[in-house]
Parts: sequence; C-alpha cells; structure tokens
Amino acid sequence: MQKYPQAYINYLIYFHAERDYFECHEVLEEYWKDHPGDLWASTYVGLIQVAVSLYHWRRHNYAGAEKMLRSALTQLKDTDLVQLGIEAKVFRTRLSGRLEALENPDDRQYEDLDIPLADPQLEVLCLEHCSVNELTWLSPSDLNNTQLIHKHTLRDRAPVILERERSRQLKLLAKRDKG
Repeated sequence: MQKYPQAYINYLIYFHAERDYFECHEVLEEYWKDHPGDLWASTYVGLIQVAVSLYHWRRHNYAGAEKMLRSALTQLKDTDLVQLGIEAKVFRTRLSGRLEALENPDDRQYEDLDIPLADPQLEVLCLEHCSVNELTWLSPSDLNNTQLIHKHTLRDRAPVILERERSRQLKLLAKRDKG
C-alpha cells in the first residue's frame, strides 16, 4: 500500500517536474474535496495555496501571490508537513523568504520554488514517474510557454461552468425541500 495519496504525488510531480502550478491546484483540490475528513486537509489547502501563489507570481499578479502565500503559511502545519514527507522548517523558511520578496517591489523577480522532501522513498516515487514519462525533476519553468503561464485563461471553461450551475441547482433543491 502506498504511504501517500496519489493526488499528492501527482501534485509534487506537477510542481517540480512540469512547474504546472495550475494543475497542482486542480489535482490536489479535487482530492481534498473528495476526502473532506482527511487528517491533512488544511495542509493540502496550504499546498494548493502555495501553487496558486507561484502561478500568480509568475504572471506578475503580485497582490494575488502575496495573499495566497500569506494564507498558505497559516494553513500549513509543521507536524502535517513532516508526515507528508516534507522538511517543514526548511519549507517554511523558503516560503517566508518568498513572502518577504513579494512585499518588496524591487525584489519581485520570479524564481521557481522547490519543496524540500525529507522522505527519500517519496522522492524515488516522483523520480520514477518522471523517468517513465520523460520529465525532468526540478526542471525550471519555461517562462516562454504561454499555455503554462496563462493556463486558466486559455482552458475550456464549459465543464467548470456546468458544474457550478449543477451545484447551484442542487443547493436550490435542498433549500426548497427544507422549506
């Protein structure tokens, strides 16, 4: 049996090999929503926020990046990060340094961030996936890839819109049934 959820491993691969922070957000948010009682739920939210922060930062949305990073730092619990195979203190130091950079308009140059993994078996799982899929672990962001940088504006929003409408209709039905 695998120690970590596959969605978390996928998050790490998108984060470190593809630098696709939008997909990081998508894959871990889906898992988090499908597992509402998960012990690491708030930490998943914090990791999602880290990815969203980097996505915003890379697009020069500094206010959004700062807001997400500040929120992530409050969501992330060191004990949970350790259980998820992350070097918590090193990660928190890196995130705090990034927040300081965002707060200084002269120091907002985007740089990729690596999540320091403490569990060698977790890193091996990620490296094996990268090898099979011809990905490079810890590769830099391709800042010329507009599909990567502006993914949320270029994707087909129809399924998202349909899901939101379905959810709205279900809430209306539930409200009507109660009343």
